[in-house]
Parts: sequence; C-alpha cells; structure tokens
Amino acid sequence: MTSSSVLPAAPDGTAAEHVDVLIVGAGLSGIGAAHHLQAAFPGKSYRILESRDAIGGTWDLFRYPGVRSDSDMQTLGYRFRPWTQAEAIADGPSILSYVRDTAAQAGIDRHILFGHRVRSASWSTADARWTVEANRAAGGEPVRFSCGFLFVCSGYYRYDQGYTPQFEGIERFAGQVVHPQHWPEDLDYAGKRVVVIGSGATAVTLVPAMTDKAAHVTMLQRSPTYIISVPSRDPISNGLRKLLGTRLSYPVARWKNVVLQTAIYQLSRRRPELMKSVLRSGLKRQLPGGYDLDTHFKPRYQPWDQRLCLVPDGDLFKAISRGDVSVVTDQIRTFTDSGITLASGQQLDADIIVTATGLNLHLFGGMSLSVDGEPVDPAGTLAYKGMMLSGVPNFAFTVGYTNASWTLKADLVSEYVCRLLRYMDARGYRQCVPVNDDPTLQTRPLLDFAAGYVQRSVHLLPKNGSRAPWQLGMNYAHDLVRLRHGRIRDAAMRFSSPDPAEQPSPVPSELSALS
Repeated sequence: MTSSSVLPAAPDGTAAEHVDVLIVGAGLSGIGAAHHLQAAFPGKSYRILESRDAIGGTWDLFRYPGVRSDSDMQTLGYRFRPWTQAEAIADGPSILSYVRDTAAQAGIDRHILFGHRVRSASWSTADARWTVEANRAAGGEPVRFSCGFLFVCSGYYRYDQGYTPQFEGIERFAGQVVHPQHWPEDLDYAGKRVVVIGSGATAVTLVPAMTDKAAHVTMLQRSPTYIISVPSRDPISNGLRKLLGTRLSYPVARWKNVVLQTAIYQLSRRRPELMKSVLRSGLKRQLPGGYDLDTHFKPRYQPWDQRLCLVPDGDLFKAISRGDVSVVTDQIRTFTDSGITLASGQQLDADIIVTATGLNLHLFGGMSLSVDGEPVDPAGTLAYKGMMLSGVPNFAFTVGYTNASWTLKADLVSEYVCRLLRYMDARGYRQCVPVNDDPTLQTRPLLDFAAGYVQRSVHLLPKNGSRAPWQLGMNYAHDLVRLRHGRIRDAAMRFSSPDPAEQPSPVPSELSALS
C-alpha cells in the first residue's frame, strides 16, 4: 500500500487522483491523523478532503463570544506537539491557531483540498481500493478520488445545522433568535436583554462572556447540569514547564491530568452520592449565601451520565454573584413578541434569544458507504475497537472520548491505523476487514451517554459489542495498552491480498477534474 512518491499539492489531470490514504476532515482529528501518517510513512501519498474553506473544524466553525475548550489543553493538545501557553482552558482562537500552526509546520496544509464535500465511498474487493465521490462547494460539480485506505476524521455532528427544538410561537418574537453554531459576525448585544436557552457547555460559556456588553443575561434551563469550577491556568503544569522544560514536562502534565480526569469519572460512577456532595460544596463556596441550589444546580441525573461542564475560574458563578446573570429553571410555554412565557406563567423579556440547545449528530460527515455494490447501513454494523466497522474493509473513523479530551483518543486511533498499515505493508496484505462470527455476542448502543444529541440519534450509529474487540473504550490507560501496544492480528480481523485489477476503471471526464 505504499506509493512511490507523494502527490503534489494541487494536481491537475484528467484521471481520478489515487492516494494511499484519503483523510476526510481537516479539523483537530484530521490534522493529527495526517501528522501521524506522514511521520510513520514518508513515502505514502495522502490527501485530506475538507468540506469547508479553512483548517480547524469545530474551532473554525464556532465564533460565539467566549468560545473555549471544555478540556484542559495538556490533554486536548496533540501528544506529538506540546501546548506551551499558560492557559490550560484556552479560547477558541488560540486553539485554532494551534491546529493551523501544526498543519503549516509539518506541511500538511499542502495536502488539503478545501471545499470538497464527500458524498459517497464505494469499496471494490477486486481492485482493493475505495472510490470516493465528492462535490466542490463552489459549483457543486462532482469529483472523484480513489485510495487504498479511507480514514474519516469528520467528527460526529452536522456543521451546517445546529439543533433547535420546535418552540411554539417562535415566529412571533420581534427580536433576534441566534443559534451559537451560526453566530452572526455583526450581532450587537450591547445594552440588550439576552436570554440563553440551555445549560450545557455552550450555554455556560456564552452566559458569562456576554455580560461584558449585555444589559443582563438570563440562562433559561429546562433542568440543571453538573458544573465544576477549574483554574484557567494550571499552576502545576506551568511550574513543571519552568523547572523541566517543555519536552520533559508535557508528558508529566498530560498524565497528571489523565489520572485526575479518570479519578473524577470513576468516583462519579462508583460513588455518585459522594461526588454530588463534592460538587455541591464547590457551588456553595462560590454562590451567594441562600442561593437556591436545589432548583438551579441539582440535576436529575447522576454525575457523568452527561459530561461535566467546566467553568474557568468560576466565571459563571462570579457573574451570578455580581447580579449580571440570572438562572431560571422552567419549561417554555410559548414565545411572545417580547420574549418567552414559561410554564409557571413567568414572562422573560428579551431583545435577543440564543438557542444553545445542542447539536445534530451526523456520522461520517453524511457520506454513504458501499462494499462491492452493497450499501452499508452503519446501524447494522459493529464497531471494531471503536474505530472500524464490521464488514467494511480498509476503513477507520475517529470518535473521541465523552469522559475526557477528544484528542487523547484521536491520537491513539491514528497510531493504531499507522500500526495496521505497517503490518499490512510488511506482509503484502492489501485488505483488512473486521468480521464478527460470534453468534453469542450481544450488542448495545455505541455511546452510553445521556446527552440529548446522542440520544436523538444513537439508533443511527454502529453498535457496541458485549466484549472486546467490539467495544468503544472510554478509559485512556486501557486504550493506550490495547491500541498502542496490543496485537494487530486477532480472531476478528481478517487480512487478504486480492488480485489487483490490471487497469483502474475509466473515469468520466466530468467527474475527474480537480480545482
């Protein structure tokens, strides 16, 4: 599966471009995958297809006030490129610069084709290759690529459409309704009354950030979320960097945070009442005396049934204490011309309403898959090691952790894919495919997570199995051993060397041109 040369940055020809590895998505995962790939295989050709016109994925898409990481940058940063800024909870522009600088320094940006939305991918066993069809964003014309291995790093939500419930009377509201995923550059909220609907990571980020200009901000939530205050700067990590230097301190700081994250998660799952007590004590220390914690900060679910929301330096609680922010816990009855009427009868007046109501899941960027002419229904497959699909050859995808930083898992997935390709090259294999032939294997949802965006679409996702290797791991230490050091060949993974076709199938000229 090794090409004799790396393709130039902007090829121009009449035939479909063939590469050894095709990566879909130029966000945090895709840039990381490309870095691992070209470091491991300088001679392999690869392309990255990105539907948008810029590097960065999530961190280029979201532009709302205060946008920041919801994980520490020692673990959200790449393993191969230490995060060196003082802020452990970083703002969106800083993370975007980090991703783009990573791509530029490694020359990855020269391998990206922007404005190419992948529509379908079809595998041919006879040719041992994928044929991938995309559309150019500019004119919508189709283009075609082929590859030996397809690596999807497009995340799992729709970039072009956020989730907004059906709110009665929303068309009557005379003010402006904004979804954080589509934040207008010219939105002026100075001196305005703002209502932010939601209680998740986006809401708790937006609400304190908008108090710099807004007359008042109200966080309207249907039910509370577990929220924990963390320092925006990690004094231990920063101290270690001064003492040991970046190269030595980064893995220590990274593992310190991995251990801390794992301990909090395990305590939440095994001793939920104790964790609730710890979280409540933190709230009491940061909110005004007599504040109604039971109404506004006592969730109905157990800790880590959904992701804990981080607030750096307690900024949300400080804004509440100053009187700049109000929290209202109630149901929406209807929108009115001047705001929102709640189930309790209370009226919330607003000039701007922000619907921080979540995401729409969108597996593999919406692309369809087929194998030897047969369509693949992802919901009818099993997830092999949480990164490949049963019955689908030479294909991998990245889904990060829900209980820790996304990049911890993304790095491991990329490392495993490189190990897999190296194993195949060494033995002359051209095809690998996970196969489940265990009739006693039980299935369960891929993501055991109570977040609304997951529950709305979990039936569309591949399934988890009741035992390895058909499970999506959520423990970094366990996954590190299994994916970085575990055996490549097991009872479920089948390798073969189908005879290559003498010539690639001809490509219609209207599908073949590249911008």
